[in-house]
Amino acid sequence: MSDLTLKQTYNYALVRKFTVMTLVWAVVGMLVGVFIAVQLVLPDMTYGVEWLSWGRLRPLHTNAVIFGFGGTALFATSYYIVQRTCQVPLFAPKLAEFTFWGWTAVIVLCAITYPLGITSAKEYAEQEWPISLLIVVTWVAYAIVFFGTVFKRKTPHIYVANWFFGAYIITIALLYIVNNIKLPISLLSWKSYSVYGGAQDAMIQWWYGHNAVGFFLTTSFLGMMYYFIPKQAERPVYSYRLSIVHFWALIFTYMWAGPHHLLYTALPDWTQSLGMVFSLILLAPSWGGMINGMMTLSGAWYKLREDPILKFLITALSFYGMSTFEGPMLSVKTVSALGHYTDWIIGHVHSGAMGWVGMITMGSLYYLIPRLWGQTQMWSKKLIEVHFWTATIGVVLYIASLWVAGVTEGLMWRAMQADGSLTYSFIESVTAVIPLYVIRAIGGSIYLFGMCLMVYNAWKTIRQGKPVDAPVPALSAAHA
Repeated sequence: MSDLTLKQTYNYALVRKFTVMTLVWAVVGMLVGVFIAVQLVLPDMTYGVEWLSWGRLRPLHTNAVIFGFGGTALFATSYYIVQRTCQVPLFAPKLAEFTFWGWTAVIVLCAITYPLGITSAKEYAEQEWPISLLIVVTWVAYAIVFFGTVFKRKTPHIYVANWFFGAYIITIALLYIVNNIKLPISLLSWKSYSVYGGAQDAMIQWWYGHNAVGFFLTTSFLGMMYYFIPKQAERPVYSYRLSIVHFWALIFTYMWAGPHHLLYTALPDWTQSLGMVFSLILLAPSWGGMINGMMTLSGAWYKLREDPILKFLITALSFYGMSTFEGPMLSVKTVSALGHYTDWIIGHVHSGAMGWVGMITMGSLYYLIPRLWGQTQMWSKKLIEVHFWTATIGVVLYIASLWVAGVTEGLMWRAMQADGSLTYSFIESVTAVIPLYVIRAIGGSIYLFGMCLMVYNAWKTIRQGKPVDAPVPALSAAHA
């Protein structure tokens, strides 16, 4: 081993920054989520303060959780995994440092502008054009750092987790840029207009919107799954061949499923049917990945009794399987006729967001944090166990209440009298689901409480440890 290699270490400092901010944005985003959930039960609680209104805070919650919590976690884990599996430090460390400050600035700017009402009309892309430009610049820098690290790797192959991360980075860049082409009123104004219009705008929006879910919230987190489950279980991935089949089948199919958000609209009927068919096909690769992750525990299932981190990771896969079954079913036109525009859809989204994305991230961070601060384990294993059960109970209460609320709304909206008139007014359907909104708020509060336990556990772990940077091996080792 040369002197140069001895001095070379992985860039854990940047991973630590992203890890801490992941915890910060988790609490912020979930706290706002609980606040607006309570607003649906007590709509007068804003006392006329417009920047506390549900319409202003809902995009803040969505973006703080998806892009703040989820996105920052993806930066942290992808930077950690690509270094460990390629056995080289991050490419262009100064550019990598810029991605942290650029991404953090994006989330802060969104947290300021959304309550002020400075937003666009696009779902999952409410940022106005100056913030959109910063997002694109930061994302391009992210791509350069990630792929630069892969290109200079010491290992002969590219581990499958990096395939998933690489695909999500490229696809989100394509989707976001195309969907967010805007014409500013002037360089001195934040206001802009989309270059698209009508059905074309809707199609491009949901090509982006669905694939923001498909790539930002699914493909990317599968990169976490393929690294952290084998590492925590101390078992090789069940089938490496299946992981490659899973990758290509998922990547190809997901891109075509967006039109299922636009059933019974002005979109051409053949396009709606195409989206439905590809959504149904998606079930196969999705469950292939779930089975691959689950079966990695073959011969080690007993570890679930004593390892709360594995409980997080495997339960997340269970929610992934459930959500990727429910999604294709909801894309069927007859099912969508009942569920679309109801709270069933909100329940479906949160089973994926809280159950899959949230719990796979929590499990991954519980693995990462001790290693980043020179510890062998988290400060309290018992608190991880308590967090697991609060997260599970919280998400089950949340999604079950909204499933019932959604079916209730769908049935009330379509109920008709013998003369063809509607049986119920809209306000009657709103009144009927208020008790279920109370349960949803309770579930969200329990989930947030668990997240606060994690922050406390992480703080205690960090305080008793000290930042460490692992040495880069001189030669390719058997395991990263």
